[in-house]
Amino acid sequence: MVKYQSNLKKILKGENMAFIKQNIKGIILCLLIAIPAWFLGKLVPVVGGPVFAILMGMVINYVIKDKSSYKSGITFTSKKILQYAVILLGFGMNLTDILMKGKQSLPIIIATITTSLVISYVICRLLKIPSKISTLVGVGSSICGGSAIAATAPVIDANDEEIAQAISVIFLFNVIAALIFPALGSFLGLSNEGFGLFAGTAINDTSSVTAAAAAWDGIHMSNTLEAATIVKLTRTLAIIPITLVLAFVRTRKEEKAEGGNVSLKKIFPFFILYFVLAAVITTVFNLSPVITTPLKELSKFFIIMAMAAIGINTNIVHLIKSETKPIFMGACCWVGIAGVSLLMQNILGIW
Repeated sequence: MVKYQSNLKKILKGENMAFIKQNIKGIILCLLIAIPAWFLGKLVPVVGGPVFAILMGMVINYVIKDKSSYKSGITFTSKKILQYAVILLGFGMNLTDILMKGKQSLPIIIATITTSLVISYVICRLLKIPSKISTLVGVGSSICGGSAIAATAPVIDANDEEIAQAISVIFLFNVIAALIFPALGSFLGLSNEGFGLFAGTAINDTSSVTAAAAAWDGIHMSNTLEAATIVKLTRTLAIIPITLVLAFVRTRKEEKAEGGNVSLKKIFPFFILYFVLAAVITTVFNLSPVITTPLKELSKFFIIMAMAAIGINTNIVHLIKSETKPIFMGACCWVGIAGVSLLMQNILGIW
């Protein structure tokens, strides 16, 4: 028995060393890109660290011609570390607080998510846009930008260029929304409560939601930031049913394509279950911000690392050439979501 345990330790040690040797260079490269991208994201939150990381990664793609020794680590970062980021995101979700404070926004959230997914599906069919890009843009627009794309991409087996396209589309409309929504809300005569719901349901990414809400608070001397953030976190919970449905749909498609049974276990997004477990732990034990805040920050940093890896694997010339249709889709989703958010507020008498 002792001999068996000794041999097992040697095997595991050998596997660990092989893993480190194979992946370390690519992981370090992504880390070196992620650190300055992280700080730039803090300085310019309306752009955000993930976008800086993708742009820097695409530059590195042209600087380093032979990436063979980095390839395995880059792939590990873009796939596995991206999933770890989603899991850690769960520690920022106290389900009791979110459901208590966010229940008022649920009808609006359901309406806006449905609108975005329907629009992306229709445009995908009409313009013959690749289905994976359409799914990422539709989910990213309707749920929570980069986090939703990070959660969905492994489930539908999207490649790095498709992820980069979707992130860049989401980024474009995040910036526009953060810049014009406070003025638009004032022009429409929205109340503070109404603008919090509008920002939380109609802006894609958390950083842009907070930027728009902070701008509104500065103009109106109000406190909508917390309300907008709670609505945004409530939207984030939609990651769970969306990814599970997409896993089931992919399984059915592959069964038809292969003419037999395909194991759901092979496709099932188990990292989403860990995301749910993290949220449950946070809720049940009412974890202190002292614990959850560093974990949320680590989640954001892991997403930036993964986006750096995705940028390295992305051909910027091809990305620009193929961006027109996804941008049009993103614009339609964005306008649809904003319009439905305002319409639902009017119907519910919140405006």
